[in-house]
Amino acid sequence: MKRRRVKITGIGPVTPAGIGREAFWAGILEPVSRVRPYTKLGPEFGELVAAYVSGFDVFKYVDERAAVPKGSSRQSLFAIACSILALRDAAVAPAEFGAANAAIVIGSSLMDFGGIVGSIDAVKMKGMRGAQPRALYATGVASVPSAVNKVLGASARTMAVSTQCCAGMDAIGYAVDLIASGEVEMVLCGGTEAPLHRFPLLEFRVGELTPATDQLPERMSRPFDLWRTTGVVSEGACMFLLEPENSPRRGYSYVAGYAFGNDGPTGLCDGMEVAGTLALAAAGRRVADVDAINAWGPGHKLVDAGEAQAMVRLFKGALAEVPASSIKGAIGTPLGAAPAIQIASAVLGQQNGLIPPTVNWDYPDPSCPLSLSKRPRAIDHGLTLLNAHGVGGVNASMILEKC
Repeated sequence: MKRRRVKITGIGPVTPAGIGREAFWAGILEPVSRVRPYTKLGPEFGELVAAYVSGFDVFKYVDERAAVPKGSSRQSLFAIACSILALRDAAVAPAEFGAANAAIVIGSSLMDFGGIVGSIDAVKMKGMRGAQPRALYATGVASVPSAVNKVLGASARTMAVSTQCCAGMDAIGYAVDLIASGEVEMVLCGGTEAPLHRFPLLEFRVGELTPATDQLPERMSRPFDLWRTTGVVSEGACMFLLEPENSPRRGYSYVAGYAFGNDGPTGLCDGMEVAGTLALAAAGRRVADVDAINAWGPGHKLVDAGEAQAMVRLFKGALAEVPASSIKGAIGTPLGAAPAIQIASAVLGQQNGLIPPTVNWDYPDPSCPLSLSKRPRAIDHGLTLLNAHGVGGVNASMILEKC
């Protein structure tokens, strides 16, 4: 059976740079960082920074309060709001989605640590009386698409994907296959993450994956910059509505190719070259066809260098001619949601002929010879390669083609 092309018809972001398609796009084009001191944990846990979503209220988007499952995690609430925004963007009513042959596929790298830690604290304070049944049914990643299903009043098949920071991209790759094979007609898919809790945030700091100081927070996340250090952990989400190419709705971009790859025993981000090569093959395109790179670039000293060298090997002498960007300087790294948010920035970049800025890229690092800019660039581009990388040596790449 011939596989169908799959297009993105709706975009729903909830990010530190903005909520909703228009606000997000305007925010991500601003050459400013949303990283700030993070004081919610209390002074006894030391200095922390993060990029976080301010003033978020899921009931700005949900008409029926009773529809939201009691005790839903923040990452579930993000996914609910994002899904509603994506459907609105595509002009699809929840009832239409609910009546369709549909699926919901959502990626998250972590369980709801806020709920888990809350239950542990309650037992510590109250003994057995403090045990919270919610920890059983609302903290797992599978509860996220289930919550979206319930709020939409749908009977969609649901799937949760948890492949570290690649989860949001892997979820979309899985969803694309469902439509391409003819198994479903609509999929809500993407990534969501809300890790700004005592655990795992303290572990990220001790593991040197987020800063141990809150001095100059707006300068902390520095993708590919010579003076980058750790990158910054953040929160956010983005969901998309995917449909086959013959859908009557306008498409933003086709998801032309997707693949994953693992690092070898010694090469950090080596698997990104494999993933990029296979994603291009899946799209039936060549390296020379790529017009832009939407890089992972978390601002980590080693990860950025590893990605850059993977791209050197993939593009060889042509890398300097391909405009590249990382949005992590603006919004930090919201773990499994990060690649989904990257996809939103790349799709909107294709539509508007703009490459978003790489915020805080002030001092070029010779070991990262990507064609970057700290300002937005007006460049018409129709084929974009996107990269993602996660702890444990997982990588994913995707090819987006402008509709």
